[in-house]
Amino acid sequence: TAGEQRRLRRHRFSINGHFYNHKTSVFTPAYGSVTNVRINSTMTTPQVLKLLLNKFKIENSAEEFALYMVHTSGEKQRLRGSDFPLLARVLQGPCEQVSKVFLMEKDQVEEVTYDVAQYIKFEMPILRSFIQKLEEEEDREVKKLKHKYSILRLMIEQRLEEICEGPTAM
Repeated sequence: TAGEQRRLRRHRFSINGHFYNHKTSVFTPAYGSVTNVRINSTMTTPQVLKLLLNKFKIENSAEEFALYMVHTSGEKQRLRGSDFPLLARVLQGPCEQVSKVFLMEKDQVEEVTYDVAQYIKFEMPILRSFIQKLEEEEDREVKKLKHKYSILRLMIEQRLEEICEGPTAM
């Protein structure tokens, strides 16, 4: 029946948190699922990426994915091909809550710098007040610059008048 066909189309089953997509015949790990792989400090990002894709039984190309260091502050930093993921993780310290390494699709993730990430957890009214303060500071700086350059302009104009009024020797 039509109801059964809809149920079968929506039906996804899971093996160890991996969801099977009937269209692509690929298992996809659930977001945030944890796995352990044995790597060493000399393995580069592409090597670790391939290892993780094999572990998760993902058949897609490794070029579609990237490793990201995600901090609790919200900062997302993509690990480059020449980086060593184990060293990058060790440099973050022993606490796993500070930062984690995630396997994500390249095109779906936007890197977030620390400067931006520190403001992510604030409420909207607080962020609006930050913007208001920054706009006020910007206005003050613009006024200072306009005042400074208007004084310089007056000085230049006075000097030009002095030069033009003085004796001309030819």
